[in-house]
Amino acid sequence: MSKKLFSDEEIDVLSKNKYVKSVSKRGITYTDEFKSLFIAEYNKGYLPTQIFIDAGFDIDILGNDRIWSASKRWRKSYRES
Repeated sequence: MSKKLFSDEEIDVLSKNKYVKSVSKRGITYTDEFKSLFIAEYNKGYLPTQIFIDAGFDIDILGNDRIWSASKRWRKSYRES
């Protein structure tokens, strides 16, 4: 889990994204729709950061570590299913 905590303002911004199921100071839960979209776009050759940008996320709020951790987790889950 990321050590970066979200501010109240960042939580407000993130919670308005249609691909966010929930968000707290410590973490973010993405919708299953976004996870599926992510895998599909990744398999087309798009980089994780670009997929998040295209989905309307502010990568300055999320940070690269959080993006790459989610990417690794979802790709592993996809390979195992």
